[in-house]
Amino acid sequence: MIGGVCINTGTIPSKTLREAVLYLTGLNQRELYGASYRVKDEITVTDLGMRTQHVIGREIQVIRSQLARNHVTVLQGTGRFLDAHTIGITHEEGKSEETKITAEKVVIATGTSPARPDSVEFDDRTIIDSDAILHLDRIPETLVVVGAGVIGIEYASMFAALGTKVTVIERRERMLEFCDLEIVEALKYHLRDLAVTFRFGENVAAVERRPGGALTLLESGKKIPADCVMYSAGRQGKTAELCLEAAGLAADARGRISVDSNYATEVPHIYAVGDVIGFPALAATSMEQGRVAAQHACGEPVEDTRELPPIGIYTIPEISFVGRSEDELTRDKVPFEVGISRYRELARGQIIGDSYGMLKLLVSPEDRRLLGVHVFGTGATELVHIGQTVMGCGGTIDYLVNAVFNYPTLAESYKVAALDAMNKMRVVARLTAGM
Repeated sequence: MIGGVCINTGTIPSKTLREAVLYLTGLNQRELYGASYRVKDEITVTDLGMRTQHVIGREIQVIRSQLARNHVTVLQGTGRFLDAHTIGITHEEGKSEETKITAEKVVIATGTSPARPDSVEFDDRTIIDSDAILHLDRIPETLVVVGAGVIGIEYASMFAALGTKVTVIERRERMLEFCDLEIVEALKYHLRDLAVTFRFGENVAAVERRPGGALTLLESGKKIPADCVMYSAGRQGKTAELCLEAAGLAADARGRISVDSNYATEVPHIYAVGDVIGFPALAATSMEQGRVAAQHACGEPVEDTRELPPIGIYTIPEISFVGRSEDELTRDKVPFEVGISRYRELARGQIIGDSYGMLKLLVSPEDRRLLGVHVFGTGATELVHIGQTVMGCGGTIDYLVNAVFNYPTLAESYKVAALDAMNKMRVVARLTAGM
């Protein structure tokens, strides 16, 4: 399929679904028009799927056009290594004839598929993974999500916004461990307000199909009934059919391939990029990995800006950050000051009805450089790029304090947060000087 997991089953469908949910439920407007406000009373999967299929179709057309315009030959079929320079392509399932092509350089970008534990009987209707959730025939009244990673929490928040009673089960004691704790707590509070129940520190013993639904049994003895159970227990690299051993390569137990800083594998002319190499497994970082690998393979110089990739999590509300978190800085004994701006204090926040959003800047008190930017709320994944640019250019919060931002915008939250951090640092400097 043109566009792979990103366009067909992952990033684009899930983010389009999120946009459809936000529009049809009127969730973002309820602060202004009341808790009962909805664009459509009875939302169906057809309503949600229509927008998703439209966007997928258009994206595939765009990619086909770009490939054709750049004279890229597309060979459709299932590929496998015959040796380190030769790929065999089977064009139709069940047929033995193979097309053989040779290449000086090879890039593996096969992505991942949802991991399916052997102990769980998936039926793609009652017990499903994140691929099958896009093909449900109805919106479930109750949903159990096993796994509080990025994908699990994104879908949990979407269905909660639709009015589904969602229970999230996670074996760890907190969710999204790589995110700022304060931001995660804000998200958790908001999801609880949408009637999401969290079960942290719990392991699933079994999932049993029952008439009209499923019963999730926890090791602690709890039994949780639901119309549908979505397993979000990580991803598995799609490498099983590649015959990597023929090329002198091997994948780990999760199907992932190890690479160096240029995304070259142990066989120097073979590269691997995207989800198939593991963390961070995001569409944005995967595209950049592909570009860097192609540049290196073709002997083109590459300027390394990969130290500051932004992370975007499309929950409702969304989260985005770049740089380091408070926990990381504290662990590494790096001093920092915090500057916070809350959307409810911004005119734009009032206009759009976002009273919960916030932007947090982590600033070095020594040279006033930005160490981290963390955003929660409307437009978080867009706003974070201002901080990313300042950090990438080695800027300080002096720039943000003195810059003029359009008014009213959410972007002016940077100026407010920078002033907050600057004022705190002044107090510390005054007290220190008086010692």
